[in-house]
Amino acid sequence: MAHTDTKADDHWVKDGDQRERTVGFPELFFDLVFVFALIQLSHFIVEDFTLAGLTEGGVFALALWWVWIHTAWVTNRLDPERMPVRALLFGLMFLGLLMSSAIPKAFEERGLMFAATYVAMQLGRSLFAIYAFNGVMENVRRNFVRVSLWFALSAILWIWGALSDPHARLIIWYGALLLEFLAPELRFVVPGYGRSTTEDWDISGEHMAERCGLFVMICLGESILATGRSFSDQDISPLIVVILAGSFLATGLMWWIYFHFGHEKASQEIEESDEPGEVALHVFTYAHIPVVAGIILCAVAAEHLIAHPVETGGLARALVICGGPMVFLAGNLWVKRVTTGYLPWSHIAGIAALLALLLVTRGWVTLWTAALAVCILFAVAIWEYRRLARIPHEADEVGELRGE
Repeated sequence: MAHTDTKADDHWVKDGDQRERTVGFPELFFDLVFVFALIQLSHFIVEDFTLAGLTEGGVFALALWWVWIHTAWVTNRLDPERMPVRALLFGLMFLGLLMSSAIPKAFEERGLMFAATYVAMQLGRSLFAIYAFNGVMENVRRNFVRVSLWFALSAILWIWGALSDPHARLIIWYGALLLEFLAPELRFVVPGYGRSTTEDWDISGEHMAERCGLFVMICLGESILATGRSFSDQDISPLIVVILAGSFLATGLMWWIYFHFGHEKASQEIEESDEPGEVALHVFTYAHIPVVAGIILCAVAAEHLIAHPVETGGLARALVICGGPMVFLAGNLWVKRVTTGYLPWSHIAGIAALLALLLVTRGWVTLWTAALAVCILFAVAIWEYRRLARIPHEADEVGELRGE
């Protein structure tokens, strides 16, 4: 029998087999708007390469991730092949396009445009989920009622910030993000309506791992685009070519460190966990924040370095060049610790080395700082590869990491 798109037949909600299938084309299409968003973000930071610019860019990075990951949670349960769900994604894409276009002047005259579109995406998607799960999965519907109320509360701060002066706007918007980031840890508690439970967040680990892996790929791809764009604007010289090669190597190393081991284990851990929602909350919703932020900072560093290869580094430059790989490794350490129980000492050593580099390289030519940062990433990748190579079989590997 052919499926219809009426909510009454439950076909908006994925069944067991559908939840295990790979990411669909509607979700991939939705992700395209975030390519533009990341380009806008990296360009914003490069144009204002100061501590103030980094701080303002942090608002955009966190907001972009938060709207994307909450959408991924919804499409983990709702079927994007259904026309209403697909229409939701297309609508969110358009709002995301407007939001992304406002990034360059969000702390000027387009603050309200950025805030209003962000709020519309978060609230609109959550209200849609309430309707989609109504009469189908009551506990999930109640969960999204709580989610919507929290987003409605933070919406007040977003709009208030947009109507305030730029300095107050920054503080108020960070307050809105803090409120939203605390909500899942507080189980979206609402007085008189209770709080959500981990049973409300029963998800497909395979689907969520693939979604987050694809977003990491988008970030890595944006890094290559930013590097190539900056390179194409420069006169060709041996130095610029060497910087391009180093930037590309750094991107490849981040891909290797993320995908070689931790990504697949995250999916496996969630599938085997008694509380998949709890594990997914920490592994995907939170632990991927530093992973994504680190890649974005590395892209910014590469773009700036190609344009200004022999400048002396100030604090902002040192934070980007060393901080990017540092927070990336911290995120990967978090993911691997939660999913395997193993503490990757290669990552700890890499973070310590990058921190030491950050402390001693202020005033250095940024080229040498970047070269050493890439060498540290390379050492971490080799260390992790050799450690895993000593374990003959993947099953033995997981058991050894867990102490079984």
